[in-house]
Amino acid sequence: MSELVDDFASPEVLTSDVAFEGKVWNIRRDRFVLDGDEIVREYTDHPGAVAVLALDERDRVLLIKQYRHPVEMRDWELPAGLLDIRDESPLAAAQRELAEEADLVAESWSLLAEFMTSPGGSNEVLRVYLARGVSAAPVVFDRTEEEAGIEVRWVSLDEVVDGVLARQLQNSILAIAALSAAAGQQRGWSTLGDPKAPWPRHPLERR
Repeated sequence: MSELVDDFASPEVLTSDVAFEGKVWNIRRDRFVLDGDEIVREYTDHPGAVAVLALDERDRVLLIKQYRHPVEMRDWELPAGLLDIRDESPLAAAQRELAEEADLVAESWSLLAEFMTSPGGSNEVLRVYLARGVSAAPVVFDRTEEEAGIEVRWVSLDEVVDGVLARQLQNSILAIAALSAAAGQQRGWSTLGDPKAPWPRHPLERR
């Protein structure tokens, strides 16, 4: 039996065009050949993103709540952001987001989880970092738009997992990160990865 792992595929892409150019991301239309069939698909062309599960010495997770217009809800999330700064590494982006959204820095960083958010309609891939040894950042950032109303709360990891399993917390990044952290903790954190590891599954790395 073969190893249980996602496989790379390289269909012949005949054309690839921006069908809609948006403020944050674009819709791309690709025409490609797969198994002899010519197919057209449109999808969100996304730069990728990072998130941070900050865990303190009491096994509490830093959560933030902010408004998300597509679902018209203020949901509990992790500090997170787009990889939209040229030549910024994913780890540096995660460190920046933790400082900008929560006014925190961390001594220790590990790779916790890596996933595709919606592979049927977006090429977005996301990395979640585990940050420990957290303390106040030397600079407090001014936040605007949705981030201006951010609410911050430290919650035990067990309580976050309970909220996910009870379907009360439905942010996908938070759910995957919390369940990954709980499983990793049970395994003595043997599942953690190098925070500077290459990211070959990022579609922009293969272009």
